[in-house]
Amino acid sequence: MTDTMSPPEPAAPAASPPRTGHPARGAFRAELRRGIAPWTAPAVALTIGIPMMAKAPQWQGGWGDTQELLHSTATLLAGPLAAAAGCWQGGREHRRGTVGLCLSVPRSRAAQLVMAALPVAVWAVVGHLLAAVGVLVATWPYAGAGRPSVGLVIVDAWFLVCAVFTGFVVGRVWRWRLAAPVLAAATYLVLGFPLYTSSDLRFLSPAEQYSLADRVPVAWFVPVMVLWTGAPVLALVTGYAVRRRFLALVPLVAAALVAPLIVSSGEDLFRKDQVAERLVCSEAVPRVCVSAVDGPLLSEASGALSGPVSRLEGVPGAPVRYVQTSDSRRLPPDTSRLPYSSRGWTMVRGRLTDPAWYAWQTARFLAERDCPESVTETEVEDPAIVRVRETDDAVAHWLAPWGGSRLDPAQGAVYLNRLTAMGDTERRAWLGRYLATRTSCDPKAVPTL
Repeated sequence: MTDTMSPPEPAAPAASPPRTGHPARGAFRAELRRGIAPWTAPAVALTIGIPMMAKAPQWQGGWGDTQELLHSTATLLAGPLAAAAGCWQGGREHRRGTVGLCLSVPRSRAAQLVMAALPVAVWAVVGHLLAAVGVLVATWPYAGAGRPSVGLVIVDAWFLVCAVFTGFVVGRVWRWRLAAPVLAAATYLVLGFPLYTSSDLRFLSPAEQYSLADRVPVAWFVPVMVLWTGAPVLALVTGYAVRRRFLALVPLVAAALVAPLIVSSGEDLFRKDQVAERLVCSEAVPRVCVSAVDGPLLSEASGALSGPVSRLEGVPGAPVRYVQTSDSRRLPPDTSRLPYSSRGWTMVRGRLTDPAWYAWQTARFLAERDCPESVTETEVEDPAIVRVRETDDAVAHWLAPWGGSRLDPAQGAVYLNRLTAMGDTERRAWLGRYLATRTSCDPKAVPTL
């Protein structure tokens, strides 16, 4: 009996190795989820959001006011926090005692630096963007025409990235557990000191406080500020992590080239907003015209001026237009100036908090004279000039009484009483003669009361 042998079974195909992505991507995703990196986003968002919410009446009403304070908090408050987070991340290997292990990894020092610092920078930017979007959305229902500057948001976000990488290098070099809080305090002082100087060198500071009520950045503001802010940080990282340290001179030369442009430009880093120069006017006569960025203020301003307008009804030479402008010298004789709204004091969320003050200030502009300082300064005791000044005060108080203002009891109150005691016809005639002398600095030309 013979054994029959069955043919051998075919061998199973070898299992293919599991597909994995690039090792750097996996390491980066892991760094995003662990350590201090994911906590940076809520910390930055709260650092910006809490002060902004506390001062909401000061900015919630206009894009310029919003971004002024948003820029301040993002640089002065979130900047030191980002530097401290990067410093803590940079000192991680020293605290864990794994410096030798990191040196044994075949990856270059520059690659290790980027892989460890970039997640913190990403989360810092995420926190900044969350706060910025929330603040801008809160402003949107109350803002007039125009739009926020995306470029300024980009520059602030880039500054946080630079702060993280600077702090990371400091953390790698400075082996001290308290290095992070000390660096945060030092960063705040360095950023805040230029704010107290008047030199144009202050515009080199990323935390310089810009006036954005009626201005927007010029076209080259973003690339120049990104280059100026990032070049020194790139030089620092290159000098620390790259074998050919002389390459750090390249970004330093680039920074040296753009710095004179920033300093020489100064206030010209921002230009007049065309939307701010456009006027929105009421239909009724006299017309009330405000800047388009303050469009929601138009109805409020018209209502506040109803008292002075009614008192000037029928007066020859009374203004036919009230215009919101900072330069009264460009206005024709039949036009008077409106005050710029001061958000947080007289205007909150598109509404005037003190219409009486707004009307009184408008009356003050109507009665003021564009005269040389030698004529208008209060130290001059010429009786004729004093009479004109007190007459102007009396007219302003009669047009728009305001509880916070006071007249000189010696003569100003006397002139106000005389103006009040006049009959309507006599008063309109006198006011007509008075308004005809608005552009005159000759005391003899102003009619007496």
